[in-house]
Amino acid sequence: MAAERRRRAGAGLSGLLLRIREDGKDSIPEHPYLYEADVEISLVGGGCKSPVDKFWYGSSAVYILQKAVSACEESNSMEESRMDDAVYASEALPKESPGALALSVGRAKQLISLYTMVQNPNVTCLGLGVPAGLPPLWARCDGSDPQHCCWMGAEPLGAASRVTGLNIYTVSCEGPTSDKSRFANLEELKMEHKIRHHSSVVTTKGFARYELIAAAAVEDTIAESGGSISVDITWNGVEKVLETPPLISAATLNIALESGDPRSPVFHLYQELQFLLALAEGLKTGVTEWPEPSESESALKLVQEFLTDLKKKLDGDCVFENKNETEKIKCDTAAVDTCIKSIFGERGDLDFTEQLWCKMKSVSSYQELIDCFTLVIKSLERAEIQPWIHQGSSSFLSQLIQQSYHGQMEAVSLRDITPIQMLLEIGLEKMRKDYVSFFIGQELATVNYLDYFISTSVDLQEQVHRVQKLHHMLEMMVSCTGLLQFRHENLFPLTQICMKYYKENPLNEKHVFQLPIRPALVKKFYQNDNPEVWKVEISSGHGQREVKTTWQVSTSAPVEHRAADNSGFLSESTVNGSSEERLYFITKTQCSQVHFT
Repeated sequence: MAAERRRRAGAGLSGLLLRIREDGKDSIPEHPYLYEADVEISLVGGGCKSPVDKFWYGSSAVYILQKAVSACEESNSMEESRMDDAVYASEALPKESPGALALSVGRAKQLISLYTMVQNPNVTCLGLGVPAGLPPLWARCDGSDPQHCCWMGAEPLGAASRVTGLNIYTVSCEGPTSDKSRFANLEELKMEHKIRHHSSVVTTKGFARYELIAAAAVEDTIAESGGSISVDITWNGVEKVLETPPLISAATLNIALESGDPRSPVFHLYQELQFLLALAEGLKTGVTEWPEPSESESALKLVQEFLTDLKKKLDGDCVFENKNETEKIKCDTAAVDTCIKSIFGERGDLDFTEQLWCKMKSVSSYQELIDCFTLVIKSLERAEIQPWIHQGSSSFLSQLIQQSYHGQMEAVSLRDITPIQMLLEIGLEKMRKDYVSFFIGQELATVNYLDYFISTSVDLQEQVHRVQKLHHMLEMMVSCTGLLQFRHENLFPLTQICMKYYKENPLNEKHVFQLPIRPALVKKFYQNDNPEVWKVEISSGHGQREVKTTWQVSTSAPVEHRAADNSGFLSESTVNGSSEERLYFITKTQCSQVHFT
């Protein structure tokens, strides 16, 4: 009788898994499938973040199994979650999602056992044939066993057409804790692995992740930027738990930075860019958000003074320095590292339209915008000025200036969106040249390589979007130069990586750019710091016979569905009297194999 129930349960699971696989061929199903009234099965993949990617490194789609709840139970769970949040407000505690409910360890073992039977080609009693090519399966566990198991998984071995066995995984998690006596001993881990897998030889591989941005900001007294900069380091031959990685390790820098930090040495450019975006939005929607009126001189007065100066210099060859702008830049860069001041500053070759943009970027209303352009156009019509512009300038105002050289200017109607578009065009040209000046001046790119970003063959909205990309790349270069003291040999490959990404993707300031580096380049920022993640991987065997044991500590919870031991966490904080001690979650992943042939 029990065998018959098990056969029916296996057949039901096999049929459902096959159905989910077929439904997910074109796109991943949005909703979970119900199995035996108490289990939800979802297919995760296709670019979606997997809940098991912190301890399993497979690339295929996976089945995720968890406890199914009724609408009433889910409502109660949400209410309990809100109460828990009120009691345990600390951000250090992982927040439980009502939709991510764990199965009992016993139920998870039963499901893994059924999946094993389903995958076994020698079991023919199910009457469904061999379901070759089923994705791996992972079940959330509630940690109710002595080992605090939080995940169990099964991964097929063999070719797609024939499964020869399975890797069976168990993941246990505890913490957070600052008590290092609860940390494992490496030799004991190695011996445990040898006994478990009957192996005489094991190899070890280490991994550590350090956050660099905060450490660098303190080291060099430079303002910390938004986002994160971390380094991932891997090495072979681990000698002890939590050891500092050797300099011969392989390292990858992870950079995700957001623009707009007021303390950035290029914040003045960011402000210009924001006004440019406001103008572009105004063209699209018909509603423009103007800057607040300046407490000093208005844009109209600045333009009047600028034109008066030009009238006195009819040769038009002099480039006039904007005193206010220069003083602002000096103020912005006064507190930053010398290397930043030496690589970025206001260009000295601003032409008439670029200088006019510098005066008009503080314009505070549509009427003031019209008044400013009216003054400029009248001065051109009367030949009171003969301004110099860069060769190749393509803005409408540049065309009018070129026409004025010959005393034949077309009539201009400063109505509707025309003045907004005119200002947007000269702002775009000025900012494009700012970024080109930086990247070419620092020998980080050529004009040809920048062509995508500075092309005028696309519409104005796309041109603005590409300038945004240039600014984001500039922020990263300046941050890496100031915070990490990067030089050309590191900035150049980073620039190429960023430009390649942005030629193929839209602006994304959350994207993590990765750059291979030598650990020595950033060692001073992490050598006296605690890692965010530290992991050792112990392995034996080769090919599909390889098995691994992984032990890891991390400052963030590796498992989303299992809350920490709240009482233990709070008592530790009380005993220590402060939260300065680094708290770690301890995760252990073990693997065993089942062979069918």
